[in-house]
Amino acid sequence: MKKYILPTLAIALVIFAVAGPLLVPVDPLAQNIVARFAPVGTPGHLLGTDNFGRDVLARIAAGAQVELFTALSATLLALAFGVTIGMTAGYSRGLTEGVLMRGIDVMLSIPPLILALLVVAALGPSVPTLIGVLALLFTPGFARVAYGQTLSVRNRQFVQAAIIFGAPRRSIVLGQILPNIMAPILAQASLTIAAAILVGSGLGYLGLGIRPPAPSWGGMVADGQRYMSSHPMLMIVPGLFVVCTILIFSALGDTLRTMWDPREQGGRS
Repeated sequence: MKKYILPTLAIALVIFAVAGPLLVPVDPLAQNIVARFAPVGTPGHLLGTDNFGRDVLARIAAGAQVELFTALSATLLALAFGVTIGMTAGYSRGLTEGVLMRGIDVMLSIPPLILALLVVAALGPSVPTLIGVLALLFTPGFARVAYGQTLSVRNRQFVQAAIIFGAPRRSIVLGQILPNIMAPILAQASLTIAAAILVGSGLGYLGLGIRPPAPSWGGMVADGQRYMSSHPMLMIVPGLFVVCTILIFSALGDTLRTMWDPREQGGRS
């Protein structure tokens, strides 16, 4: 039963992001100065209100939708580009391998947060820009995983047999290699979602994420920090959501990697 806890929590977070605004039918942008700084547990405002009287729970739900949509979209883009690059380099070898993987090494040498800050500052904060930046940052990670796994799988007997019998290259790559490297790639995807939420929230905290007044967890933490001494829950509540979400997806990625790693399975047997 324990192995289902993390997937269940991850699914619950996704459901909360999708259905949260429906479950909390309050406009996250609606201001009510009279009800500003309502404490946690106030009737009608379960998690209280902020300095503009906006419902914190409604803003958390709307922020979850934006944060997870951004993280999932960036992860899918990074997975598509990274796996394509890694598999092409690992299967083709030679000059193609050298050019592609040296390019990945150059990308890995650039501090990710610095690159994100430069791109967002140049293009301006928006959801498409944030998704593109995050996808760019995490493409090298998928490329390295796909490259290493492809090098391992391409030397196996069933792949060599397909090559000997003249199977088309596309059929070998998509039908023989890709299914056998998906497990570590999916584990990497879970870890990437956590990292994308962390970077996205950090950019939101710095004012380079989602444009206000649209709610984002990082922006809510930054807004609440100004009232930390008098109303600490305005910073603590969104901060807890960020931390818990990152921990859940990080632990899920580690669990999946352990479950699918033959060396780990051999160690437990």
